[in-house]
Amino acid sequence: MAGTVYVLDNYYLAITLLITVAYQLFFFSIAFSFKFDKLTDFAGGTNFAVLAVVTIAFSGHHHARQVVASLFLIAWALRLSGFLLFRILKTGKDDRFDDKRDKFFPFLGFWLFQMLWVWTVSLPVTVLNSPNVQQRYAQPPFGTGRDVAGVVLYAIGLVMETVSDAQKFAFRQANDKSAVCDKGFFYFSRHPNYFGEIIIQFSIYMIAVSPAADGYVGGQAFKALYATIVGPFLLTILLMFVSGLPLSERPGAKKRYEKGLNWEGYQRYLNRTSILIPFPPQIYEHLPTILKRTLLLEFPMYVFDPAKHSEGAPGVRSAEEGQNSQSGDANHSRQSGEPLTESGS
Repeated sequence: MAGTVYVLDNYYLAITLLITVAYQLFFFSIAFSFKFDKLTDFAGGTNFAVLAVVTIAFSGHHHARQVVASLFLIAWALRLSGFLLFRILKTGKDDRFDDKRDKFFPFLGFWLFQMLWVWTVSLPVTVLNSPNVQQRYAQPPFGTGRDVAGVVLYAIGLVMETVSDAQKFAFRQANDKSAVCDKGFFYFSRHPNYFGEIIIQFSIYMIAVSPAADGYVGGQAFKALYATIVGPFLLTILLMFVSGLPLSERPGAKKRYEKGLNWEGYQRYLNRTSILIPFPPQIYEHLPTILKRTLLLEFPMYVFDPAKHSEGAPGVRSAEEGQNSQSGDANHSRQSGEPLTESGS
């Protein structure tokens, strides 16, 4: 078809990688030079939108499936980057970079990782829009069962991620650090925003892979479309094992325990609330531990055990108990949410 742009390879892999590297390095140079945190997540999110716009424009085709998949990626990316920009403008800085922003290579390492994340997660849309898929093969009409399921799942995921982000932000603005956010979607899942994000990426993949799954695309293009599942899988792996749950679950519980930030209330929340997959807490609370640690994904790596993972709270408590027994003040006991010590929190 006239108007298709061929750049470097017929899957747009090289050009999207080059765009991603250039885009991220541009924002990295600003962030490192000015010690400026406010554009980091914005650069990551908007990069997805740039790749979707570029690849569908280059393809010269505008089949409904391309448009839907590309718009879904763009809408998710702009919503996410907009929210993260708003949040960082309100909070002022990103604590993730406190030990990195003054160090060139550690800080660059984060941006290199962000390049990999953006380029890989964009693959379903990138390959769907590529000449080897659109130019060489007829496309199935949009509206197959797989397409419909993808649209429904995308809507569910986007609503869950958007609403839970707003709920968590509003809760933090209205409450102190000891309060436990168990309202809205957080009543059913400790991380509904992550669950929504995972659903979104798999739904886009479901739509993008339809030409291969329905038998319209063959050869290397068939393999390439199926191979793009690495995108949603990478996102899931990152959220579950690298940058999402590992950085919030055990460290968050440890902080609450050691600083006396309503540990008892938070422990009750942990026991009754699913870590990722939304689940009725009345049922989840009474499930066998083996089911929670396997099918419901609350792996041992997330679990905080004060005896194994705490660095001093038990000793502080013992000291306080000794002081209390010496003073004979039986009525002075630590209330839920009261700091363990007067200082050091």
